[in-house]
Amino acid sequence: MNRRLALIAGTALLAGSALAQDVPEATLPRVEKPLPPAPDKTPRATVMLADYRYDDLLWENDRTAHRIYGRALEAAEPPSGSGIDSWGKNVAWPFMDRQLRSGDQHAYHGEGQDFYNVGTGRGAGGLGIWQDNKLWTSRNFRAYRILKNGPDVADFEVDYAPWPVDVTRKVWETRRFTLPLGTQFTRLVSTIRSDKPGPLIVGIGIGKRTTGEGGDLTVDREHGVLSYWGPNDPHHGRMAIALRVDPAMIAEVKNDADNYLVLLKVTPGKPFVYYSGSAWSLGQGGFRKREDWDRYAAAAPVDFAVLAH
Repeated sequence: MNRRLALIAGTALLAGSALAQDVPEATLPRVEKPLPPAPDKTPRATVMLADYRYDDLLWENDRTAHRIYGRALEAAEPPSGSGIDSWGKNVAWPFMDRQLRSGDQHAYHGEGQDFYNVGTGRGAGGLGIWQDNKLWTSRNFRAYRILKNGPDVADFEVDYAPWPVDVTRKVWETRRFTLPLGTQFTRLVSTIRSDKPGPLIVGIGIGKRTTGEGGDLTVDREHGVLSYWGPNDPHHGRMAIALRVDPAMIAEVKNDADNYLVLLKVTPGKPFVYYSGSAWSLGQGGFRKREDWDRYAAAAPVDFAVLAH
């Protein structure tokens, strides 16, 4: 892991450990059926293609777990979209592959749970192009490249095929995802290209109603923070989502029907950085109260410089 990633992971790990010492005990759901034992319980950051399940891309570390959907899912479960899915986990070792292979990923099998419903929204940090008061979004990713599969960092890139922005323009995107150990936040580097010159407004979103109605949104535009504390489900707990963006890029913060959005001014072909974080109120990190999640999201170290690779 390079020096910058090590700093991010180490600082976040210390912050999360301090929080965890002061939180009440979590009451976890009833275990439906235990997963097969983990072959190794060493904390690890990992990324893999679930080619047995419509080419989902799964990535997780010792704190948080996510996936994005492959092209095959567009036919199997329409309308499948390019939002980011987030799973709760309460173990430090990888569990997503075994959870997905269980045949019932939405149940609690002792290590985590998928109860976050992305739908056609942006989920935990998906994006689109904002034009004419509408968010124009891509379909599912078309190609992927795993750059590093642990143990200290999960690092990969995906390509999104060209998609229309109204009838006047087409855009396409390459996005890099980097998740080190010890943090709730994935670092994303997006490069959006266009068939026409001129700036773009990119909307990065947190999905509404992904775990039910309600929830609380905290916006700190000055520091580029959107922090969402989801509604409580008596059987699942809450999901917490946060975005960190460069404040200098913000054009507006607003909502559409499906998402809370931060709109950024972007130049086609020029990479930009943002962060997407999530936590489960019953899981890793010890976030049991909204104030704890808001504080963590605002204090997490970020670096918006684009690194050559």
